[in-house]
Amino acid sequence: MSDLKNADKATNVRWFIVAMLMGFTFLGHFNRNGITVAAKAHFIGEGLLSEVQMGQVYSAFLWIYTLCMLPGGWVIDLIGPRRAMTAMGFGLGFCVVLTGAVGEFGLPIASLFLPLLMVRGIAGAFSSPLHPGAARSVSLWLPLTSRSTANGLVTAGALVGISVTAPGFGLLMDQTSWQMAFMISGGAMMVFSIVWFLLSTDDALGHPRTNSAEKELVALSAVPSSGNRASFGDLLSLFRNRGLVVLSCSYAAYSYFQYLFFYWIDFYFGKQLQLPDNESRRATFIVMMAMAIGMAFGGLLTDQLSRRIGVRRSYRSIAMFGMLVSAGCAWLGISAENPNDVIILFSLALAALGMCEGIFWTSAPALEPAQGGIAGAFLNTIGNVGGSLAPICTPLIAKYYSWPTALGVACCTSVLGAVLWLWIDAGAKSRVSE
Repeated sequence: MSDLKNADKATNVRWFIVAMLMGFTFLGHFNRNGITVAAKAHFIGEGLLSEVQMGQVYSAFLWIYTLCMLPGGWVIDLIGPRRAMTAMGFGLGFCVVLTGAVGEFGLPIASLFLPLLMVRGIAGAFSSPLHPGAARSVSLWLPLTSRSTANGLVTAGALVGISVTAPGFGLLMDQTSWQMAFMISGGAMMVFSIVWFLLSTDDALGHPRTNSAEKELVALSAVPSSGNRASFGDLLSLFRNRGLVVLSCSYAAYSYFQYLFFYWIDFYFGKQLQLPDNESRRATFIVMMAMAIGMAFGGLLTDQLSRRIGVRRSYRSIAMFGMLVSAGCAWLGISAENPNDVIILFSLALAALGMCEGIFWTSAPALEPAQGGIAGAFLNTIGNVGGSLAPICTPLIAKYYSWPTALGVACCTSVLGAVLWLWIDAGAKSRVSE
């Protein structure tokens, strides 16, 4: 009798896949953001590179990343997230290794502007399948009522990676050199991509360790991966999906707010608040970890609330609450005089914002279930149009006005993103498909 009961119990390979995806987002963002730590310590300064030039280097990654997003989504749907994520990890890791190798030529820092632009642009191209591929993998492996939790955990992995970048990459530089720090972190990404390829599959049906109960559980709402080759007409049809378009515009506003913190918060703590390097890194770690916790908690809360009041109301309520509270806390943080108060308020702002992240990545494939990879890529394309403005606009606004003004602009975009949720029904197509 006990054997029969165990046979009917679903295995948990789907959560192992989620853990692997968390590893991908952790390493992906650690490698993406390591350059901000190197820039503060070695690249920005008199006779080196200016803040605006480094903003352009940061944005070069984001611009190419954004331009390649839809082709990346097309690749995800064509070859599956397993292969797409493997290529992403190996390519991004190689570019990060190359960033360190550029510095080994002994050239003056001021002369590295163009090489950094080129390498970061290529890294952006390779990175494009990261989040759409992870969201597509979640949609193939998890039933709908567990996807916000899974996507919350996956995006939390990204924020853990970002949060440990300042102290972790800083420690690598302190123990070796900034060149070797890039080589070590990029190499780790390349190794992990190989491990992912060996241990993952595109869905529960193809994995040797899933039992029939887990396959049946996943099959209740997952759309099978069929190697769809999207046409140009399929891409244009995404613009006719009003819910997906408004969702993506909200994500653009959301991304501007969070990218300001991703790229400039360590610099803000160090240069504007005059915190020592160790304190600045610690503060950045605390703020980013708060967002990671918010992402994990928000995903779990969303799934719990969805079972009680429905997908539409739960998604809208949490998204609007999170973005409005984040704007309010950040606004209070701008005017706070005590650095500890600033850290607390910024942490609350990022935690509230993080509660919304998984909702976006669950909603996009749900609004376009037949083309989940491209839907995620569409979301990230529009989102990064907004996000890519933050690294370059923030220092310009700060230069001509002030840093508080630059942060205030970001708060306004978060409020705008919250208001747009009044026109989003993330449960519409998912209910039809099921």
